[in-house]
Amino acid sequence: MTTTTLAVLVPLLPFLGSVAGLLLGRTAPGFVRPLAVLPTLTALVVAVLVAVRQGGEQAVNAATELTPTGSVPVELALHIDGFAALVAVLVGLVASCVQIYSTGYLRDDPRYPSYAALVSLFTSAMLLVVYSGDLIVLLVGWEIMGICSYFLVGHYWETPEARAASIKAFLVTKLGDVPFLIGLFALATDAGSFRITKVLGAVAGGGLDHPTLIALLLLAGVAGKSAQFPLHTWLPDAMAGPTPVSALIHAATMVAAGVYFIARLLPVFQSSSAAMVVLAVMAAVTMAGSALAALAQDDIKRVLAYSTIGQLGYMTGALAVGDRGAAVFHLLSHGAFKALLFLAAGVIIHATGTNSLAAMSRMKDLRARIPDAYWTMTVALLALAAMPPFSGFFSKEAVLGAAEHVATGHTEHAPGAAGWIVLVAGLLTAVLTAAYATRLWLLAFRGRGPEAPDHGRQPLTMTVTLWVLAVPSLAVGLAYGPLPDWFDGRDLTPVLTTSVLGTGLALVGGLVTYGAWRHTTAMAARVPLGAVAAHPEGDPGLVEAEAIASHAPAYGNVASAPDPADPGRLLLGPLHRHAAVGFHLDAVYAALFVRPVQAAAALVRFLDREVVDTYVRGAGALPRWLGAAVRRAQTGNVQTYVSALLAGTVVLVVAALLVATGA
Repeated sequence: MTTTTLAVLVPLLPFLGSVAGLLLGRTAPGFVRPLAVLPTLTALVVAVLVAVRQGGEQAVNAATELTPTGSVPVELALHIDGFAALVAVLVGLVASCVQIYSTGYLRDDPRYPSYAALVSLFTSAMLLVVYSGDLIVLLVGWEIMGICSYFLVGHYWETPEARAASIKAFLVTKLGDVPFLIGLFALATDAGSFRITKVLGAVAGGGLDHPTLIALLLLAGVAGKSAQFPLHTWLPDAMAGPTPVSALIHAATMVAAGVYFIARLLPVFQSSSAAMVVLAVMAAVTMAGSALAALAQDDIKRVLAYSTIGQLGYMTGALAVGDRGAAVFHLLSHGAFKALLFLAAGVIIHATGTNSLAAMSRMKDLRARIPDAYWTMTVALLALAAMPPFSGFFSKEAVLGAAEHVATGHTEHAPGAAGWIVLVAGLLTAVLTAAYATRLWLLAFRGRGPEAPDHGRQPLTMTVTLWVLAVPSLAVGLAYGPLPDWFDGRDLTPVLTTSVLGTGLALVGGLVTYGAWRHTTAMAARVPLGAVAAHPEGDPGLVEAEAIASHAPAYGNVASAPDPADPGRLLLGPLHRHAAVGFHLDAVYAALFVRPVQAAAALVRFLDREVVDTYVRGAGALPRWLGAAVRRAQTGNVQTYVSALLAGTVVLVVAALLVATGA
């Protein structure tokens, strides 16, 4: 079987599993779990075979034009180079782990068949984006992911938080997709094709007439899909969905699509220095702002959500300095440890059963109760904090090293200003990342909250996936040596200067947070925390759904119920209350966009009801009144009719005489 045929099977298998799962979900429920797991697992195996055959060598290209579409043809095309092959393996691995994990996590959920089918469709769409060689075909996968995220985030639609989060995710990402679509058409018009290889050829030949405009339009879509400032606000609220969905969205699909898109078309962005600087500023604000917000969150999933935003900022920062190898390297390592973090958080949610959806201020010494989550999450947090030799150290160091090369003028792949912006923001974020990772670990596993009811051991499918993902979280960074052969050939070896700076700052962040925690714990030792309502025994997915329903402030007022032993409050000081609500960006959007739109809608409603409807009602009333007048004359009395006839005759005769006399 050829490599092209194998590549076609990779997105096709999860798609077929999704269709079969939807069709058989009600009639043959026993097939639902095999149809959820086996096609995705098979797609992973095939993706590995494709990667082995591709081997980081010449890209695999294949295309067929199904039907003429005008001057700019749309083709069903594949373009598989080294980093496309590796990203597909990541998507398959994380999706397979999520599907296996979900068989235990949502084992009693009545909507599990539709959930599993949507996860498979989500996976298929992302794989289509990864392998696509045509921008329109890529756009199809891009939009399918958007609608899948809407349904999956709103899985617990009984709760207003889930409904609001799904609508917000859909609308905010669509806000970016509109200019993104315009940018795609403008790019294809300048390049004369939607084929990625032809577009890149046109860029190399200087064929783009409006590179800055095109790059900025495309960046809007990337900001929405990959949750970059200022279109990142949907991602923390999307935590209202099931935890495995969060793992899938954050680690391997949806948010990774924007970064992957820029990496695929990086020469388009490099053709405009202004666009590269804008990308660098966007990455810097995203990195630092999200890390500060993460340090102030109480819900463990919101901490991880803001963490994802910040790590995506590192990836876009690497792209802003022209190094897609470093960006994709961090995408790969982040995908492994972030999926592990979310799936471990799901275990914590089940173990605690709190009414605040795993609020860290209400956790108490979970190490002994969930040892699998404790050890694997520790590995993932060390990778997140970029501690050597964990994977995050090597990939984050690749980003900082690339920024340092640009800042010091050792390369001309990007403006020097972009290098300094990314380098300074990246080092600052390294401190903050280690701080919130340490805070999460301390509050989750050494917290002083009330004792939660013990729900027993987790299903084997949940704990096994944690250990599977712990392996790449620990070891994938060590692949920095051969990885350049799969990318652009640029060296990913850690640079001494940024390695020492980054690791030293991360250690400072972790140690300062630990000291703050010791101080606040000592100060709060005599402050009893309120009792937490015990949650009944039950399925972990239903625990999460009921937790959302029973504690709306977990997603609305995250600054409520302060914990006196929270080191984040001491470290952030007066900034804490602003960081806890995402620096009021939602309020700003509400003032600038939501309320004006609502006011305009109210005005249109008033004009429609009071003006347009008045004319419509008037147009109907006049004939009605005339009809009523005529109806009154129709009495059925013959004498009345004869009298009216005679009266009319007299009137006519008199009128005729007057006319004749006048004549």
